[in-house]
Amino acid sequence: MDYQTLAIERRGAAEWVTLNRPDRLNAIDTVMTAELSHYFGALCESREVRVVVLRGAGRGFCAGMDLKEHAEGVVNPPFGRGLAQQGTVSEIYMKMRRCPQPVITLIHGAASGGGFAFALASDIRIAGTTARMNAAFIRIGLSACDMGTSYFLPRLVGVSLASELMLTGRFIDAKRALATGLVSEVVPDDELEMCAQGYIDDMLATTPMGLLLTKEGLNMAIDSPSLEHAMAIENRQQLLVGRSEDFREAVSARAEGRKPEWKGK
Repeated sequence: MDYQTLAIERRGAAEWVTLNRPDRLNAIDTVMTAELSHYFGALCESREVRVVVLRGAGRGFCAGMDLKEHAEGVVNPPFGRGLAQQGTVSEIYMKMRRCPQPVITLIHGAASGGGFAFALASDIRIAGTTARMNAAFIRIGLSACDMGTSYFLPRLVGVSLASELMLTGRFIDAKRALATGLVSEVVPDDELEMCAQGYIDDMLATTPMGLLLTKEGLNMAIDSPSLEHAMAIENRQQLLVGRSEDFREAVSARAEGRKPEWKGK
């Protein structure tokens, strides 16, 4: 698919996805909504892509929904259709969680509203020193409970900080985001790509099945009702991976003192 609002670059088994509306601070319009939904949905069928990096072009990551469309009446449907439209946008974040590939998000400049939610829905977040994130929804006449924010944010930083950020719409900067565990690292903006590559290299050194099942198992364990339930999932996964050709290759490679060669089987 030829995307208008996304720039896609394949580097080996990693795919770099750039939100590409820099003149609008990469705000999410109806075209970007459709394209992101298509992209993350299609990842479920891809085994060539093992890791995804999401970033923004220009001076910021993503300013959230494009309010210009609302002002021009492009997005102002009757209630029933509006609910369906809201569901179309929120589906993107669910597809980010469902896709088997880990998603690394690189945040520089503003990450507001739906842009903030992209970061929250990712598996790993790396911030540039200019990063500023907020649940902007509440500042534009809406509820801050939108696009998965009320689900992701308390799980990442706890209810107290999530309440502060969501009830006020205040920005959290890179330094505080690191201190609260919201992001893994803070680096100068021009070092974000190099920093992400280190994570990619470590992930690609693992077995394809092991990486896939780790993301799946971790997502399920977050909402697990008990330790027994989480361990049942772990036991199932280890049995699956332990019967794979790649596990046998890992054992042989270690015994022979060489790097394993994964086949994804």
